[in-house]
Amino acid sequence: AAQMLVTLDDLEDRRRFLNASATLRRLIALDVVPVINENDSVATEEIRFGDNDRLAARIAQAAGAGGVVLLSDIDGLYTANPKNDPDARLVESVARIDARIRAMADGGSASGMGSGGMLSKLEAARIATSAGAHLAIANGTHEHPLQRLDETGRCTVFTAGKLGKGRKLWLAGRMTARGRIAVDAGAVSALARGSSLLPAGATAIEGRFARGDVIEIAGPGGEIIARGLSEYDAADAARIVGLRSDRIAEVLGYAPRSALVHRDQLVLL
Repeated sequence: AAQMLVTLDDLEDRRRFLNASATLRRLIALDVVPVINENDSVATEEIRFGDNDRLAARIAQAAGAGGVVLLSDIDGLYTANPKNDPDARLVESVARIDARIRAMADGGSASGMGSGGMLSKLEAARIATSAGAHLAIANGTHEHPLQRLDETGRCTVFTAGKLGKGRKLWLAGRMTARGRIAVDAGAVSALARGSSLLPAGATAIEGRFARGDVIEIAGPGGEIIARGLSEYDAADAARIVGLRSDRIAEVLGYAPRSALVHRDQLVLL
């Protein structure tokens, strides 16, 4: 066995993420079992995972794992909180985490042992499935919980989507962003077709970020639909919001890039 202590920055910074990934893959190749936890001695409130659910999903991504099992105080995701609603039913499989699925989650952890409840497990599922790993939520209060899971199959499984490229997987799994660009419905449709984010589709800029920083892209309703690397700093981006690309040089005095976020540096969520 080998212990690894990590902070949020170790996995949010691209170079440090690759170093952690290389270490994990080397340990596994040597048949070593890595035991991983957050490094509380150096983590601060601003740069911490806050719960082991999301930490597990990010570590799975770094290790190239095919699956994640989160042990909880209940059998998985229910249609309602089973402790309050006797008619609640276990959801056995989830192909997409949408508003309907999020509405089923309860932020509290009745066991008192967890810190994030079902909401943090849904976020962990989003991270894991974006990285190509299936994720299961199962009951850990029984003896030999993994054996019980193997024998009964009683759990909720979140199935992974199509596996993307390395940098895009890292972007999809990130938990922090430097800023946000709000876009209109036309831009949402264009991004879904694989286009870059152009200034004409942007409606507002939030946060302080520099070129190359990770930013979120929000749809008209405020929902986060994508994440990517900004081609402009926040001040210049704010000046060209809503403009056609051929007007960038007129406003900024230079026009090295036509997109706010290029499609090669962007991932849909």
